[in-house]
Amino acid sequence: MNFLGFFTLFIVGFTGCAEFGSYAFVHPVIRRLPVEHHLAVEQGLLRTFGRVMPLLMTGSAVLAIAHASSGGGNGGPAVWRWAAAVSLIIALISTIIVNVPINLSTGKIDPAAPPANWQSTRNRWEVFQGVRSWLLVIGFAFLCIGFAFR
Repeated sequence: MNFLGFFTLFIVGFTGCAEFGSYAFVHPVIRRLPVEHHLAVEQGLLRTFGRVMPLLMTGSAVLAIAHASSGGGNGGPAVWRWAAAVSLIIALISTIIVNVPINLSTGKIDPAAPPANWQSTRNRWEVFQGVRSWLLVIGFAFLCIGFAFR
């Protein structure tokens, strides 16, 4: 395995695991909190995940494209490498279009006085959190399959 392959596998795996862990284990718990507490936790997560994940998700897509573009069979058949790249690109696009605008508005809400439509907006965010989480994990799985069939 070359450096690009290792770094791609590591970053994509870390990013996919972090997002999927948040989706599957953190958000189901916090969505049961009272709205004021739910909003406060979401804003706290924006201050942590919101600073790191834009870099990691973008980096994952860029690394996957670079890895897929590299020749010589590093990381297995090109079909698996490109499938991973496409999955990660779609995850990034859906995040930018749906999740980022919702995150930006969530960060400005007073937890003691959320807007009337907050829950429906949050539900939309949750759906797309699921979409991107699964796409990131699937992208990682495609990378792993490529390395397995090397």
